[in-house]
Amino acid sequence: MIFQTLHRLRIPARALSIALTLACASPAYARHDHEPKLKPVAVISDTRLTIETAQGSAELPLYLSSAWDTAQPGIVRAVIVVHGKLRNADTYFNAGQTALAAAEAGGNVAPNTTLLIAPQFLATIDTATYNEPADILSWDGNAWMGGEPAAGSVPLSSFTALDAIVKRLADRRLFPNLRQIVIAGHSGGAQVVQRYAVAMHDIPALAEENISLRFLVANPSSYAYFDAQRPAADGMPAPYDAGQCPAFDQWKYGMQDRPAYVNDRTPAQLEQAYAARPVTYLIGGDDHDPAQSALDKSCAGEAQGPQRLARGEAYYHYLQMRHPSGLNQSFHVVPGVGHNGTRMLTSACAVTVMFGDGVCKN
Repeated sequence: MIFQTLHRLRIPARALSIALTLACASPAYARHDHEPKLKPVAVISDTRLTIETAQGSAELPLYLSSAWDTAQPGIVRAVIVVHGKLRNADTYFNAGQTALAAAEAGGNVAPNTTLLIAPQFLATIDTATYNEPADILSWDGNAWMGGEPAAGSVPLSSFTALDAIVKRLADRRLFPNLRQIVIAGHSGGAQVVQRYAVAMHDIPALAEENISLRFLVANPSSYAYFDAQRPAADGMPAPYDAGQCPAFDQWKYGMQDRPAYVNDRTPAQLEQAYAARPVTYLIGGDDHDPAQSALDKSCAGEAQGPQRLARGEAYYHYLQMRHPSGLNQSFHVVPGVGHNGTRMLTSACAVTVMFGDGVCKN
């Protein structure tokens, strides 16, 4: 495997501004009108994870806080931070470092015991712009958000790429003392984390090696529902009129037309596994603007509520009603914070979930 530690800035003097606009598009699984006109990222990490597949080898760019190609007996926790739709993994890696520094300063985390990882899920425009090798994983548009297969000769699901990271962390030859893995994401990254928590394949080494796993879902635009209910005007789940939005129940919003990674189990099986997973939903108290520029305004997104705070509250109520005695999850609001990834991931609750006992006090 190739593991390089230098993170090279590709265009240091002329960082590209990233703008997202809406377009009417209909990719294979996410048939909705919230597909952006992407611009290439400013930075692609030079650190790579090689993933071996039946179709050949693929390379996933990522950022690491320390080397992981040799044994790391001091590491007891790994935190995977997933970027949003701008694919700016470097920004999210820095936010994770800030949160870790706060945890260490508070005396809750011993120095040099946590490995931070920020994978970078590229769009095809990124790899084409920088003339990256063909084995670098990239996806059409935002297809990586829903676990859809990559473009090119190695059609790897972004969820399979996350599996590869988790499996590497569970390798006792490399991490003999690892006890916990946390997967966190904000905005588009939170969409990835929520769907991955729904769809994640069983990784026996986690149970065999007594490694716990938890998820932090912060300020996503939408969630994967398990049936055809959506929030009514009062925010409570009710049957949804498909005439208002025929695509409302298609993956990644619902269970129809799921990609191959997710389609090997029934919706009931997916829901049963998901309800048992430790998931913390974290929503900014001020992330309630229905016109916020990055909010999913497709009809499938709007079917889940008018804005992120309402959508998060409604989804949690939905799960509570379906699992009154068996939901291993919690919902928390960060007062005074809008759609800001750094502030959300460095909030007291996020720091507790990522680096502490996982029990938020608010």
